[in-house]
Formats: sequence, C-alpha cells, structure tokens
Amino acid sequence: MPDIRENLAAVRARLDEACEAAGRAPDEVEVLLATKTQPAARIAEAIAAGARLIGENRVQELAAKDAELSGLPCERHFIGHLQSNKVNQVLRYVSCVQSVDGVELADRLQRRLEALGQTLDVLVQVNTSGEASKSGVAPDDAVAVVKEVATRDRLRVRGLMTVGLQSPDDALVRASYRDLRVLRDRAADAVGAALPVLSMGMSGDLEAAVAEGATLVRIGSAVFGARPRTA
Repeated sequence: MPDIRENLAAVRARLDEACEAAGRAPDEVEVLLATKTQPAARIAEAIAAGARLIGENRVQELAAKDAELSGLPCERHFIGHLQSNKVNQVLRYVSCVQSVDGVELADRLQRRLEALGQTLDVLVQVNTSGEASKSGVAPDDAVAVVKEVATRDRLRVRGLMTVGLQSPDDALVRASYRDLRVLRDRAADAVGAALPVLSMGMSGDLEAAVAEGATLVRIGSAVFGARPRTA
C-alpha cells in the first residue's frame, strides 16, 4: 500500500523543484488530490497528512464519501464532466466546479444557486488538446464563454482548466498548457478582472504544467498509486 504521507512530500518536492526551474515561488502552485475511486479512508489519511484540496470526478462518489469527509479540514471541488441533471446533487458537496464547459451548464448552475441563495467558484474548462474524448469548450470559443459566464452573478469565474494532451512529446504537452495560459490572459483582459487559477497538470506532467504557469495541479496516482483496473 503506497505511503500517502511520503508520496505527498515527494510530490511537493517535485513541485518545488519545478517552480525553481521556472523561476516561480513554490507557494504559487497548489496540489489538488484527484480522488476518483479512492475510498474515503484513504482520502482522510491524505487530509491528515496535510492535503487540503480534494477533487472528485463523479457525483455519486461525492455523495458516498460525504459522511466521512464533510467534517474534515478540506475543500472539495468537482473536476469531472457535469451533466445538467446532476447539478442539484453536486452543489451539496463542493465549493468549486472546475468543469464548466458551456453557457448552458452555467445557466443551470445559476438558476439553482439563485434558488439556494448561494454563490459558487467556477473554472471554465477548455479542450486545448482538441481530443474528441475530452470535454471543454473549443479554444476559439473560450474567451467568449468566459465573458458570458462572468455575467452570471451567482458564479465567480476564477480561471480556466484543461486536461492536457496525452502524448510522450513534452513539447506538445507544454504547448497545450501554454495555450491555456494565453487564453486565460486574453479572457482576463476581456472581462476586466483577474483570473488567477490555471488548473492543469497531473502526476505524469506536472513539471510541464508548472513551467507554463499552472497554479493548481491535479494529482492522483503519484499519491495514491495506480488506479485499479476495474474502475
């Protein structure tokens, strides 16, 4: 069984080294643990070891783990594709939805948040790799979508998210992250407000993401070990 505390420390060391290489301060980059398929007990162990940001891909997992995690000192985000009919459920558990992939979903969130009298942090997901298997708005549409979502008063647009290109070519991976940073800068200019969050990079490519400006990296296997094949 992987030692979560040691693995968290190893990830932080990798991030610190990547920040140094990129001329960035280590405190500019946070770790969000991607906890898909991980049992609540393992996530609780990570929180006890210092993890503070948790990301789930599935609404049903948020619900199943809530009883064990809701009282712990962590912030939970939703990082998977969110179907409109799951909005009511996901809002019970998270403080941020990182995967807003269009105005229709933004409107569904807005209506529900109005009914609840609440606000929510969101990131707009962009498909910078162009892979059909991945969600997110097209890069050419990203700035317009951010501008539109930012007009919803119950949604606080904090930045952009992407799932990087799956490729052994580091230059291509970095390019997909660089594209997100450029889009973020353009979108910030368009809305006239800072968009400080760039959620990009995972266990295998966090160095490339940090080099291109990531402020939040989503780490799963480097902390918890390989995901079970049956997931």
